[in-house]
Amino acid sequence: MHNQHYLKEIVKLQKQGIPKGIYSVCSANEYVIEAAMERALKANEYVLVEATANQVNQFGGYTGMRPTDFKNFVYSLATRVGFPLNKIILGGDHLGPLTWQNESSNSAMEKSRELIRQYVLAGFTKIHIDTSMRLADDSTDKQLDTEVIAQRGAILCKEAEEAFAELKKCSADASSLVYIVGSEVPIPGGSQNEEEGVQVTKVSDFKNTVEEFKKAFSVYGLEPAWEKVIGVVVQPGVEFGDESIHEYNREVARDLKEALKEYPSLVFEGHSTDYQTATALKQMVEDGIAILKVGPALTFALREGLFALNLIENELFKRDSDVQISNFINVLEDTMVKNPTYWKNHYHGDVSKLSLARKYSLSDRCRYYLPSKELRESIKIMMNNLNSVQIPLTLISEFLPIQYGKIRNGLLKNTPEEMLKDRIINYIDDYMHAVIPS
Repeated sequence: MHNQHYLKEIVKLQKQGIPKGIYSVCSANEYVIEAAMERALKANEYVLVEATANQVNQFGGYTGMRPTDFKNFVYSLATRVGFPLNKIILGGDHLGPLTWQNESSNSAMEKSRELIRQYVLAGFTKIHIDTSMRLADDSTDKQLDTEVIAQRGAILCKEAEEAFAELKKCSADASSLVYIVGSEVPIPGGSQNEEEGVQVTKVSDFKNTVEEFKKAFSVYGLEPAWEKVIGVVVQPGVEFGDESIHEYNREVARDLKEALKEYPSLVFEGHSTDYQTATALKQMVEDGIAILKVGPALTFALREGLFALNLIENELFKRDSDVQISNFINVLEDTMVKNPTYWKNHYHGDVSKLSLARKYSLSDRCRYYLPSKELRESIKIMMNNLNSVQIPLTLISEFLPIQYGKIRNGLLKNTPEEMLKDRIINYIDDYMHAVIPS
């Protein structure tokens, strides 16, 4: 492991006018992570995998994983794929009181400190500090002050620095930390309201954020840590709802891009870049948005692949009474209806609109259900069925036409797992196009 963080090299190239970037895989799904690694192997690139605070935390999050578990999980997938561990960057996303917003600031910040400490000790090196949310004892009649956001951010940074010093004692070659800050942070997982307009971050707000964080770091004696801040989260005008996508418009983001030139050590991090076109993603990287976060689009592609495989399975086995079929599409629907926790605040409308959204929404709330026992079992049955036969090319052409073309050209194996991962790679290809300078 070299001690200069790879993301710092990206910043350096950006500042030399070379539009290099990296995309961040925000997912805990093994097919998604393996697909990202396999694609990075081909391109000889690093892989950045991030866990979000509600997904992985000291209490297990909704994946049931603590930071160390997540690291071990990602490393085990790398071993399976043959991906070099020293080219994996682990990131912590929205680290802060995200999950404890209904608690007092004392209690929420106490938990946030432990959260960030565990991430750093587990070997996560890209730390996104997010203290932008209101806590139970914050005033509800005005927006949370940037000064408060920055002060809480500095407290968490101090915790991270202390944890890193501890880590260095037992692991001398630990790769140094880099930080991402910023208060213009979209909620994880996409917009909850289709009608919300997307406001591009104002230049004055961006500059104010940088100033306030710099000041707060200084108050807490964190000047050396400020040198590790490489990125600021801004809203460059991209977002998605259930059925709508706000396209990147570089004209609207022009002032922001110009303002970034005044900061020789900073790039932008863009959240919710899912579903942007390959051209738009490339423009974003050229405009200084060097870190592109993507999550739901990759599990959306996974879900599309699983649906396609289920339709192929039905065609092959539905007339065979000896074969138990997976019924994946129906099992997913039943599981989501039985437990609406993860979609009820995101999907709106009448019965038929909700039914469509559960399956096909761009917000892809399905991903919260895939780790469940029922769905894991269903996927296993489907894969076993499809692996027991040679899948006819005619059905692949019907349901997975892009994969059909690759199989015909000798670029892809005709197995359900390879086709499923390749469906995800169709999305990843757009990101690779964007982050590698042409």
